[in-house]
Amino acid sequence: MVAAEEAGERLDRVLAHRVTELSRSRHKALILAGRVAIDGATIRDPGHRVNAGTSIVLDMPPAEDAAIAPEAIPLNVVFEDAELIVIDKPAGLVVHPAAGNRTGTLANALVAHRGASLSGVGGVKRPGIVHRLDKDTSGLMVVAKTERAHGALSRQFADHGRSKALRRGYLAFVWGAPERPRGTIDKPIGRHPRLREKMAVRAGGRAAVTHWEVLERYAGRDGAPVASLLACRLETGRTHQIRVHLAAIGHPLLGDEVYGGGFKSKANQLAGEAKGALEALGRQALHAYLLRIEHPSQGTNLEFRSELPDDLFRLRHSLGAQGAGPDRKDQARSKA
Repeated sequence: MVAAEEAGERLDRVLAHRVTELSRSRHKALILAGRVAIDGATIRDPGHRVNAGTSIVLDMPPAEDAAIAPEAIPLNVVFEDAELIVIDKPAGLVVHPAAGNRTGTLANALVAHRGASLSGVGGVKRPGIVHRLDKDTSGLMVVAKTERAHGALSRQFADHGRSKALRRGYLAFVWGAPERPRGTIDKPIGRHPRLREKMAVRAGGRAAVTHWEVLERYAGRDGAPVASLLACRLETGRTHQIRVHLAAIGHPLLGDEVYGGGFKSKANQLAGEAKGALEALGRQALHAYLLRIEHPSQGTNLEFRSELPDDLFRLRHSLGAQGAGPDRKDQARSKA
């Protein structure tokens, strides 16, 4: 039902606001294909102006499964047995095919690694994949090799570790330094009301909880804290959750062009080596360093840790060379 405040809006814009998992261009294509009706009448004009109180029906065509082609992409396999694979994903690798990224993904590499046996696990679109990392986030991921493992791991991720062993830890380099040593961000996250590629803290969004702890503080040219290293633990798993939550409390990730663009001037407070390391990074400074799961059939807990990749190691070293605050630095090094 069209709300009063939506009266006079374009049909494709109203649909894009209501059905946020589809892009506006996708909605336009569906309208042109005759899959949208208003009060029972098919409308083929994306620019049609809607009236308050009218009913819009969107007829979604069934998704077409397309087999994922195997590609010989090197994988850093941390652990593998008959039921699962744990991968240390590099930054820049997309997890599964989508618009604009049909090839060169982790899914393509996994199909090549395991052959046809993996392609049907959990559906051909996302073979064996039970969770994901952003393209430019590095670190640990687990992939199921059997339907049984896929179901068991999916339940663990859906439960977010409340009753199982699941734990996901991230290392995040952020602008500024929280005053407190640790805290919890409990803010709902939903699609940004205007920019579809972004998420945002907003009323009516899905519940999202992130726990954080300061590991290291880094001084700027003036001696004041300019950045810090946080350890984050997820209690939920929303899209861009850590990036959105940390930006919401005023400490966006270094290198995050989407959620931290307003902090670019802070780079002037970095010494030359640190500024160079940040400029060379070319991504958000986030790494999934800890993954603990319950084995899907054995019932034992498996824990994996990943060292900082070279680009983040250089960033950390150069930031530390500027000076650090009193936050248990030696303990932080062993923890990270």
